[in-house]
Amino acid sequence: MSTFLFTLVDGGGNVPAQLAIARRLAGRGHTVHVLADRVLADAVESAGCRFLTWTCAPQHNMRDRAADTVRDWEPSSPPAQLRRIGEQVMFGPASRYARDVLDAIDRTTPQALAVDCLLFGAMAAAERSRLPAATLFHYPFHAPVEGFTPLGFGLKPARSVLGRARDAVMLGLARRVFAFGLPPLNEARVALGLPPVAFVFEQLLRLPRALVLTSREYDFVPSGLPAHVRYVGPQLDDPSWPEPWSSPWPDDAGEPLVLVSLGSTYQRQDEAFRRIVEALGALPVRGLATLGSLAAPSWAPPPNVRLVASARHASVLPHASAVVCHGGHGTVLKSLAHGLPVLVMPFGRDQKDNGARVEACGAGLVTSPRASTQRIASDLRRLLEEGGFREAARRMAEVIARDVREDRAVAEMEALASTLPAASP
Repeated sequence: MSTFLFTLVDGGGNVPAQLAIARRLAGRGHTVHVLADRVLADAVESAGCRFLTWTCAPQHNMRDRAADTVRDWEPSSPPAQLRRIGEQVMFGPASRYARDVLDAIDRTTPQALAVDCLLFGAMAAAERSRLPAATLFHYPFHAPVEGFTPLGFGLKPARSVLGRARDAVMLGLARRVFAFGLPPLNEARVALGLPPVAFVFEQLLRLPRALVLTSREYDFVPSGLPAHVRYVGPQLDDPSWPEPWSSPWPDDAGEPLVLVSLGSTYQRQDEAFRRIVEALGALPVRGLATLGSLAAPSWAPPPNVRLVASARHASVLPHASAVVCHGGHGTVLKSLAHGLPVLVMPFGRDQKDNGARVEACGAGLVTSPRASTQRIASDLRRLLEEGGFREAARRMAEVIARDVREDRAVAEMEALASTLPAASP
């Protein structure tokens, strides 16, 4: 058996995806340490892993609006939101994350490492260690290689000279937007004895493996995908904290069930959530709307809609007919895994890009977070009445089921660990 070290930050949907792999490795008899924020201690231990916490690096809790120190929802412009995440998590504390990772390696002597793609300092430390290591991409692939589709804009793949020119412009824009992250990242790299990089996202490809936690058929796979980048399929575990759902409606209720899930972290969803609930009230459906990070509203929902703090997706989705969500990768892939059409309302981060992929595979629609109640109702009616959306979602469900069966994520991590001799028991 081998020893693994995972490094993880509490960023919302990234957590259950990566802990799913750690859990299955632990279930196979391996020793798995997870270096993460203190708020994740119970989730880590529930997964059968051994918890370590950051001591030099900052502590984060993005699920709690009051405790959230990143607060990327405060700036109004997407570049400012990205800068906030970069300064607080990705690049600003790079040296501090690197020190903690090297200390954890000394304490746990792992055969292999798994590093959250949000933690650039942790990736640099893994590179310095020369241990077998993988960067885990918990949303669509976004490293700058030939033929990649720039992330963050909800773009479709380039199909022409004009499209390739568009991508070149977007890449140049990304270089400028993330230029602030280069000094702290390179400071960490130089302190580790590593050469500086010219663009922060070069760091994403410098470990022996990059594992993309989604289905290849879902993503826009670049033509120049490096050989060490592997698509290993989505990780469909729910977080440990939502409650299992029990339907308040009779078993023979005839109206279709629509789930509303706008994420576990706050992104100013309040008004959009209200309009979605109003739209459900205008349709012949049953609506289940999860509040997530939102406070209980002062307004009353329509009679056909139930508001709950949270609900475990695995217990709701088998009964649902459609999903309205923010476009978080985990929620989208879980919905598609159940063959459900999705209405994506993106608020930031990777959500526009997931929406673009949902539309490209024909399994749903994208609408603005400023969409009117009438527009939301119209889009939902299309998803429920036009069979093509459900057919496309069912095709994607077959792909996802295959990926789940093959479990390439665990196979890749075990293969990495096997390149070093196992520690003595």
